[in-house]
Amino acid sequence: MSVIGGSIESVSINKRLFAVAADADANIDRGGKTAEYQANGNGTGRKILTTKPWMVDGISLEINPDNDDLAFLEGVAASPDDVPITVTMADGNTYQGTGSVTGDVKASTQSATAPITLSGPGTLTLQ
Repeated sequence: MSVIGGSIESVSINKRLFAVAADADANIDRGGKTAEYQANGNGTGRKILTTKPWMVDGISLEINPDNDDLAFLEGVAASPDDVPITVTMADGNTYQGTGSVTGDVKASTQSATAPITLSGPGTLTLQ
C-alpha cells in the first residue's frame, strides 16, 4: 500500500471547523517522551526520558471575518482551559487531542489565512 502525503484537509478547534491552506507544509509532533543520552565519566551513559507536549505547526487556517474566526482563535489562546482539537490529514486519517492555540495569532489580509501552532499535553492519538 502506498503512503499518502499532502495537504491537511481540516482542523477542528473546540468543535469549530477550519479549512487549511493547501500549500501549508505542517509538522506534527505527537508528544509523549523525548530521549537523550548523557555520559558518565567512566564511559557508561544514562538514558534520560523527558515528557513533552504534542504540537502541530506550519498550518495556515482560513480566516472568515463574517464568522469572527480571528477573535475565536485569540479567545482559545487566551483561555486557561484546553479544548478538543482534531487534525484531518490528506489520507483521511484524523488525529485528536486536547490543547490550545499557542504563540501569536495574526491574520493575513492578503491570503485570508492565519498561520498558527497548536499544542497540548499528552499525545495526539489516531482516531
